[in-house]
Amino acid sequence: MEIQGIKALVIGLGRTGEAVCRFLSQRGARVKVSERSSAESLGEKIGVWREKGVEVEAGGHRIQSFLDADLIIPSPGVPYIPELDEAGKKGREIISEIELAYRFLKGKIVGITGTNGKSTTATLSHKILEDGGLRSYLAGNIGTPLIHFVEKSQPEDIYVTELSSFQLRYIKHFRAAVSVFLNISGDHLDWHKDFEDYYLSKKKLLLTQKEEDTAILNRDDPRIWALRKSGKFRVFAFSQAGKVARGCWIQNGRIVLENGFRESLMAISESPLFGVHNRENIMASALVGHVFDIPSAAIKTSISGFEGLEHRLEKVLEIGRVTFYNDSKATNIDASLKSIQSFAGPITLILGGRDKGGDFTQLREPVRMKVKAIVLIGEASDKIRKSLSGIVPMENASGMKQAVKLAYSLASPEGVVLLAPGCTSFDMFKSFEDRGRVFKKEVRALEDNVKKGRAQ
Repeated sequence: MEIQGIKALVIGLGRTGEAVCRFLSQRGARVKVSERSSAESLGEKIGVWREKGVEVEAGGHRIQSFLDADLIIPSPGVPYIPELDEAGKKGREIISEIELAYRFLKGKIVGITGTNGKSTTATLSHKILEDGGLRSYLAGNIGTPLIHFVEKSQPEDIYVTELSSFQLRYIKHFRAAVSVFLNISGDHLDWHKDFEDYYLSKKKLLLTQKEEDTAILNRDDPRIWALRKSGKFRVFAFSQAGKVARGCWIQNGRIVLENGFRESLMAISESPLFGVHNRENIMASALVGHVFDIPSAAIKTSISGFEGLEHRLEKVLEIGRVTFYNDSKATNIDASLKSIQSFAGPITLILGGRDKGGDFTQLREPVRMKVKAIVLIGEASDKIRKSLSGIVPMENASGMKQAVKLAYSLASPEGVVLLAPGCTSFDMFKSFEDRGRVFKKEVRALEDNVKKGRAQ
């Protein structure tokens, strides 16, 4: 791919956008950035990039900027913009950052996608490979943009890359030596026109694979398992429901590895990861290690030493007999559902935020079975209340401080307070990380007040 002299438009000036600008400008492209944020909010960034010869268009997107470009690279997570469709119709090449990186990168890619569990699986897979002595790097949504590694990449490198539907939508030749497809449920329906459009973006990860590649697929999800027939790649399966011909499955509380032989890999209880959904993440990660010939004993050691990620079903602390869990990363309904299923109950659930177009009625039966009360926060409160009316008591909170105090009051004298919002955080917080940290801060403040005898 020739970059020298081309007119490139980068959409968004976040971490990935800046990495793309750096890569393109160093290779002689005429780079322009289109950013919907105001010049004021971008601050010093604008001056820094203009000094490097990059033109920055702030405060909105101009269609002419799209039509003037030879190449357009949208950053992951950039909201849907009609200018992209218009540029595509006019023949402008639109590719994602991972596609651009792939065209220059040396080494192998482990591509991990799915609706939930990507970050945990990517991080654990990377740990298994790195602990096993391989040159593994964590890239994509959870790590460093893939484009960052191009300059120093070597053929023996392995890039474990978390991949979103936004990134996969604009791939053409991008190819993973090993693909992992964890699960699929409705998500980002505020960006994709419907579920099928979302699913189409996700499954592109497998459609570019070749015969010498490997796909690790969820045997328990019919949509994902059907993709085993979409190419000639080698298939490994993981399942919580029963035996598989080649892959991992669970028997009597132990993970079994099957690949021409049968081996009991480890007891589920030997992993610090909590929650039924993490069983899938563990099995998928173990299979990544197995594909790269990491010995089973080493895989077990890596898994046993992995404590999990912040904001993913993270135990915060106990106040009396009420235990607080932070699952702020549960930004869609399926993630909230899996969080709820991880507890025997009774749960006091904190739900809400900015809606992504999901159907909260899917939570009615799990809420009926395990939830004691719900505290609602954010823009989606009214929608959630209507969807779950008549099942359990629901209270509205104006912010996280009030939500934590209300949840503690409703949970007492014992039980679980679970932050699993089922929504994005952007109505009240900068990110799901910000939301989770504020939650933990308020829980700690509540603990101090309880100790002082003034919790209410």
